[in-house]
Amino acid sequence: MTLNWQKVYREKLTDAESALSRIRPGARVFIASACGEPQLLVQTLLDMAKKFADVEIIHFLDLGLTDYTKEVYTEHFRHNALFIGANARAAIKAGQADYTPIFLSEVGLLMQRGSFPIDVALITVSPPDPNGYVSLGISVDITKTAAETAPYVVAEVNPNMPRTLGDSFIHVSEISAFVENDAPLLELVLKAPSHIARAIGQLIADLIDNESTLQTGVGRIPNSVFPYLANKRDLGIHTETFTDGIIDLIEKGVITCRKKSLHQGKIVSSFCMGTKRLYDYVNNNPLFEFRPCHYVNDPYVIAKNDRMVSINSALTVDLTGQVCSDSLGFEFYSGIGGQVDFVRGSAMSRRGKSIMVLPSTTEDGKISRIVPYLSPGSGVVVTRGDIHYVVTEYGIAYVHGKSIRDRAMMLINIAHPDFRDELLEAAKKQGYIYRDQKLPAVLYPKEYETFWADKKGANIFFRPVKATDERAIQNLIYGLPEQDVYTRFLHNLKSFSHKVAMPLAAIDYYDKMAIAAVIGKEEPEGQEKIVAIGRYINDPNTNYAEVAFTTHQEWQNRGIGTFLLSYLIQIAKEKKIAGFTADVLLRNKPMMQVFSKCGYPMTVHLEAGIYELKIDFTAEQK
Repeated sequence: MTLNWQKVYREKLTDAESALSRIRPGARVFIASACGEPQLLVQTLLDMAKKFADVEIIHFLDLGLTDYTKEVYTEHFRHNALFIGANARAAIKAGQADYTPIFLSEVGLLMQRGSFPIDVALITVSPPDPNGYVSLGISVDITKTAAETAPYVVAEVNPNMPRTLGDSFIHVSEISAFVENDAPLLELVLKAPSHIARAIGQLIADLIDNESTLQTGVGRIPNSVFPYLANKRDLGIHTETFTDGIIDLIEKGVITCRKKSLHQGKIVSSFCMGTKRLYDYVNNNPLFEFRPCHYVNDPYVIAKNDRMVSINSALTVDLTGQVCSDSLGFEFYSGIGGQVDFVRGSAMSRRGKSIMVLPSTTEDGKISRIVPYLSPGSGVVVTRGDIHYVVTEYGIAYVHGKSIRDRAMMLINIAHPDFRDELLEAAKKQGYIYRDQKLPAVLYPKEYETFWADKKGANIFFRPVKATDERAIQNLIYGLPEQDVYTRFLHNLKSFSHKVAMPLAAIDYYDKMAIAAVIGKEEPEGQEKIVAIGRYINDPNTNYAEVAFTTHQEWQNRGIGTFLLSYLIQIAKEKKIAGFTADVLLRNKPMMQVFSKCGYPMTVHLEAGIYELKIDFTAEQK
C-alpha cells in the first residue's frame, strides 16, 4: 500500500474530458448506480460523444442523465440496462437500447470471472480519508466489483457523497484518475402512498413478527409498510436498498438489529436512494454496513437471517402463481434485480417469509393484475414453485405448497371484485377448479376478525369463513368422532363432499354467516387449522336464523362454543336479525348449557328427543 497517498492522488487528479479521452472505441463502460451516478462524468461523456464509437454503457438502475439513449447518439453509445429505470424504458422499447436479465447476486460474480468484462468504470466517491481510502457511499452494489475488475477506473470525487462503512472502500492507489465535482447528489423522492398502497402496507405489517429482518424492494408499495410497523420490536434490516422511510423506525426504536442472527446490530445493504436527509444520516454511521451485491443478495447469506421477510412488487400474477415483474407483455419495464435472490433466501430462512405485493388493478382500474394466464411476452421472474405470499389491497393469499385449484381460488379471492367473476369463469374453463364453484358476492368482512383466549389460555384467532376454507371445513368434519357428527347434523354422514362443503364456505356474510376458530395464525399460513365453526342461516320469511356449532373433540369444553354464540349474536343483531333458532339433541347437555348462557329470553320445546330452541333478540336481555 502506498504510504504517500496524497502525492498519488494529486498525480491522478485531472479534468473530466482528459480522464474520459482514454476510452477506446467499442469499450464497455460501467456507470455507477442509481443516486450514486457520477453526474459530471456522464455529462462530459455526452459532450464528447462524437469522439466515441460503439461504446457500450452498462448501467444498473439509471435514475440520472440518460441522454445517451437518444437516437442522435446511436453511432456513439449503446445502453445496456441490468435493471430498467423509467428514463430508459422508451429507448429499450424502440430498440435503441438493450436489457440484460440477470439476478443481481450474479452480476458481480460474472465480472470477477471475466464472462461480463468491464473496460472502464465511472464511479462517484467521497473525498479520501486520512488513510487514503475513498468510500463508494450510497452506491456499493455492483459498483465496487466493477471498480475492482475494470482496467481503467475514473472516480468523481464529490464532497456530498457520504462516507459509508462496511465493504465500501477503495484506496486511491487502485483508481486510475480522479475528477473533483462539488454537486448535490441525485435524490429520489417517493410519492405519498395511495389509499391502495396503505391498505397493502397494513396487511403486510400483519405478517411481520417481532425480531424479523426485512428486505423491501423499490417503490411506493413495498415501502408503504413502514408507517404500520411502529408497534413492532427489534426489527432488523438486510436489503439491497432502502429509502428515507427507514429513519423514522430507527429513531422510534423499532429497527434495532439487536436480535439479528447475522451481522447483529447492523443494517446491511448495498445501496440506498433518497433525499439529503438520508445521505446525511448514513454518513459515518456505524449502524449501517454497505456491502457488494454478490454478498448482500446471495440467497445463502440471506437465509442465515432468522425470520427473514422479503417484500417485493409484481406487475402481474397468474392463477397458477407465476409472477411477472420485469415486463408488460413484450415491453420490458424493470428487471429481475434482486427479487428472486430475496424470494429464495427468505424462503430458506428459519421462520422466513417471502411476500409479493401488487395492486389488484392497473391505476385506471380497467385491467386486473391477477390474471388467468400471463400475456404473450411476459417473463416469469418468480416461478409458481417459488411463490409464497401474495398481497393485494383485498387480502393475503398463502399459496406455497398449494394445489393449482387451491391457489387459483385464493388468488381470485384477493382480486378486485369487478374481475372475480371473470377470473372464476376463466379458472373453470382452464380446468383449474370445480365447474360448479361459487364465490361470495360480497367482500370478505375483515372487521369481524378477532383474537380470544380460551379457558386453557390458548390464543385463538376467530374470523369469517372464506370460500377458500372448503378443504379445511371438510378436514374438521372428517376429524370428528361418529357420535359428534350425529350430534351436529342429527344423522350419520357417510361423506362430506365438495357439493356439501362448498355452500358452507361460499357464504354471503349477511343472511349466511360463519365464524371459524383458527389455530396456527402465528405460523406460516399453510399451518392454519380450523378447530371450530359457528354459523347461522337466516330465514328471510321469519327473520330468525338457524344457528349451529361444530367443534373439534380436542377443543371442546374450553369455552369456544360460548364465545362463538355470543359473537354470532352480536353480528346477527348488526344485520337486524330478530333471533336464533336451533335444534339440539336431548343428550347434548353441553350445547344446552351454552345456549342457556346466551343472555336473551329462550323458549324450549322438546319433541322426539330434540330440543327446539328459539332465542329472541328483540326482548330485553336477562
